[in-house]
Formats: sequence, structure tokens, C-alpha cells
Amino acid sequence: MTGADDNFDPYEHAEEAAATLAARSGVAAHDVAVILGSGWAPAADALGPPSMEMAMADLGGRAASVAGHSGTVRSVARGEGRALVFVGRVHAYEGHPLHAVVHAVRTALAAGCRTVVLTNAAGGINPTYRVGQAVLISDHLNLTGRSPLSGPAPPEPHGPRFVDLTDLYSASLRAQVAVAAASRGLPPGGPATLAEGVYAGLPGPHYETPAEIRMLRTLGADLVGMSTVHEAIAARHGGAAVLGISLVTNAAAGVTGEALDHAEVVAAGTAATADLGRLLAVAVDVAAAR
Repeated sequence: MTGADDNFDPYEHAEEAAATLAARSGVAAHDVAVILGSGWAPAADALGPPSMEMAMADLGGRAASVAGHSGTVRSVARGEGRALVFVGRVHAYEGHPLHAVVHAVRTALAAGCRTVVLTNAAGGINPTYRVGQAVLISDHLNLTGRSPLSGPAPPEPHGPRFVDLTDLYSASLRAQVAVAAASRGLPPGGPATLAEGVYAGLPGPHYETPAEIRMLRTLGADLVGMSTVHEAIAARHGGAAVLGISLVTNAAAGVTGEALDHAEVVAAGTAATADLGRLLAVAVDVAAAR
């Protein structure tokens, strides 16, 4: 299905993908979904060996074209729970419609996941952030001008599209992850607890100008990137608790005066692989226990 057909139903498409996933994995339901952004892929192995790995394209998803996004999905056992780990994502700036951008999230919800962990690479606007630091997302600014809930109203039994985003990024989940991370010595050599910040989602794929970063700072943003906001909205619409984690891969435009490059983003993730993997394991374990 391409979505060009007026009769295309993205929710039914997700249900079909979840049925395929259950058949291929032999797992009737999963508990937690993890979507790994740029620089995060090496951390996936910290969750343990997958019992199943397949291409997202086999679930009706689009192929990723950005370096660092393999476009695969894993089923991983974590204690008493099961995690769906999407190693990479597709972005709207690749030319995909938003139903394709959030297809992984909707598939995970249809597969039983009640918590969604969204990770990304982000530019640091907050001057206290350092490259390689992980920051919990407390809220976001959706500056893309788009919503995955636009278009025809969601069919029954899905809720109305006018979803409340007051607690989009679960405060209780952030608090639990921060406590659990601290008990395991995370973040190492950094502040006493994980930092929190507001993430600004822009369309991309170009980086922001220094003037735009000054604007975002005035609006209250601590981080900036080109993903996450649409997935978070789709997850909350589906009733899931959302945890967002940004990896600060560079200072945002104009903060240091240095040029920005996507290779730098991937390299920052590789350098922080061990710590990101430990943090990811903490987040999944906390989410699975809820």
C-alpha cells in the first residue's frame, strides 16, 4: 500500500504489520517499543540478542535512506518483557508521508506495546549541554507545521484526533528512569542526574541557521532535531506512555561557530555507544516493569 489510494487506512495497515510481526517472531504481544535515531544503532546490542530480526519493509514500512538507519526491527526478550527495537527510522524530509513516518509506532501499538521509547540525535542549544550527553525530553515544539493526525478522522476504535498532549512525555516515566539510571552510575562523570530539556522538531534536512537557533532559544528550546515529534504524537494518540531521549551530537548552529556535518552526528553516537547502551537498557527495563 502506498497511501495514494483514498481508501488507504494507516491503522489497518499497522494491524496487518503487527500480525506479520507476530507470525514471524512467534510472539503474540510485545511490551515496549524502541526507535533508534542517528548515532544510536550500536547501542541496540546492549538490549541482548534478538530472537528475530527482519526488514521494516517486510512490515509495509519504507526503506530508510539516511546513514546510520538500517531499517530493521528486532524482537528482544528483556526479563519478563519483550521489546520491539526499530534500528533506525524514516524521516518526512526523505519525501515520505507522515503515515509512513509513524508506521513503526502504530505497528508497535498494534503489537501490544504500551510504552514507546523514542531516541534521536540533536543539536544542543542549551549551553550547559556537552557533546555525547544524553538528555531526557520533557516537552517539544512541533515546528514542522504538520501532524500525523491530519486527514480523515481515525476510525473506530481509535480515539479522536484531538488528543491531549499535556503529559506527552511522561513525567513519571522520566523520573523512574532518572532514578534507575543514577543507581547504575549514569550519567558517568556528569551531573548527579540526567538532564531534561525541550526538543524543537524542524522539517530539515538542512541544519538551522544561527538566527533560527537564537529564535528557538527564545522560544524555550534546549535541543533541536528533525524527527521524533510526529512519532510522539502518534504514540500518545494510541494511548502509550512516551519516553524521549536525545543524544547531543553537536552544538547547534552559531553556538560555537563550527560547521555542522552528519558524519559528526554518527561519530558522536559511536563514541558514546557503551553509555547509550546502558541507558537504553535501563529505560527498557523501567518501561517493561510499568
